Amino acid sequence: MDAKYWDDKYQTDEFVYTKVVNRFVKEYCEPLTPGTAMDIAGGEGRNTVWLATQGWRVENIDFSQIALDKCLKFAEEEGVQGSVDTNCASALEFVPNETPVDLAVIGYLQIPQEQLKVAIKRVTKHVKPGGYLMGVWHSRDNLEHSFGGPRDPEVLPNPELLTEYLAGERFEILDCRNRDGQIQTREGLKPSVTAVLFARKLA
Repeated sequence: MDAKYWDDKYQTDEFVYTKVVNRFVKEYCEPLTPGTAMDIAGGEGRNTVWLATQGWRVENIDFSQIALDKCLKFAEEEGVQGSVDTNCASALEFVPNETPVDLAVIGYLQIPQEQLKVAIKRVTKHVKPGGYLMGVWHSRDNLEHSFGGPRDPEVLPNPELLTEYLAGERFEILDCRNRDGQIQTREGLKPSVTAVLFARKLA
């Protein structure tokens, strides 16, 4: 899926993934002291804008300009436009406007595993020593036990793979596991599994 696919998907007045912050992003990031942050694959900005309302200065990095335009409008509605910046770029090739940062969030970056490994390693280089990396993905376990995300195992990581991708990057993994949740389907709420990664960069 390329930028045009996502531009077409976001080409609506409605927010495709709502304006509500991801519950795991909120759970893991709310206790942190606000500083600078980047939101990788931040889309329409539900996590970006929430972080800004918590006192963070945030750069939303996404390759859909339409999504980023919606993010800026959302930030203005919430009165935090001065704390939100956008950067239209791929997770594999981005050059952040501000680096290093205190927090990097990766939200449902469901791409082939070799690409995901490259993206994670790229993100880690822009986190300050003592800073944090927090990511959420539709887990590979959904293929057998639950719902949510693509049905292609190649774009569905699990905690073991995420741990492997951080190897050698001088990060202490504070949490990396599958978390149970629910997803709305045409048939109502169904169980869904989210792979969560939370790590701190060593000095």
